[in-house]
Amino acid sequence: MTSSLSPKMLFGSLLLAAFFISCNNEPKPAEATTPASGTDTSGIKEENISFMADSANLNAFVVYNDSVKGKRPAVLVIPEWWGLNDYPKMRARMLAKLGYVAMALDIYGDGKVADNPDSAGAYAKPFYMNPMKAKIRIDSAIARLRKFDNVDAGNIGAIGYCFGGGVLLNTVRLGDDLKGVVSFHGTLIGTPARKDLLKTKILVCHGNADKFVSPADVARFKKQMDSIGATYTFIGYDSATHAFTNPASTATGEKFHMPIGYNAKADSASWDAMKTFFVGVFGK
Repeated sequence: MTSSLSPKMLFGSLLLAAFFISCNNEPKPAEATTPASGTDTSGIKEENISFMADSANLNAFVVYNDSVKGKRPAVLVIPEWWGLNDYPKMRARMLAKLGYVAMALDIYGDGKVADNPDSAGAYAKPFYMNPMKAKIRIDSAIARLRKFDNVDAGNIGAIGYCFGGGVLLNTVRLGDDLKGVVSFHGTLIGTPARKDLLKTKILVCHGNADKFVSPADVARFKKQMDSIGATYTFIGYDSATHAFTNPASTATGEKFHMPIGYNAKADSASWDAMKTFFVGVFGK
């Protein structure tokens, strides 16, 4: 999650302490598939798909190497609070080049993309208030991924950025069926940690200079994970602020007066950490 320093825009961290879990209706299946523009000739195939979940039409950008035959692991990409813009799509392409089927998810639904913190905050707020809302939509995306002939249905993971990282940590603490998740500069505190629900392996890539995730939050998160014997790895990157993996974050921070910025060293190191993590999780 990326936000400004004003009281209005710091609602996210306050809302995290007051989550209300509701909504347990199963989504009804419905979908459409169309070719995406920009498909290249190197074997990488891109598709735009859509499906219904939680009374919303979710769009998704799916990428994989079509020249590689056989089933392979899949990785969901949950965006920053800006929504499904070019950045998560770029990360999905990078995952496809690593050999995975990647799906960047429009978790807000109906193609909502924010270009300012006010809109982003309004789109993100319902998911802070009700983490189960995100779980329902992510579960639908997992189910859709399992329909792909080239996806190994037992090997699905996810990565998330800022808001997306926090969403993933919340949903796996609610028992989401993912082999492993990686949170890049995401929020840490939200849904309770329960040993009977949390079965997913976790990698947290955190900026030690993040103004939106306090050292107290870090300590509390580690204590929660340790208290239930969770399988997790926490890596902190010195001098890295919030949104340190996004090359556009420095300009965004300047535009909206937010303490965020790109850190190439931390970006590269955290991506390498993710690659190693997924090899361990998936066994490939």
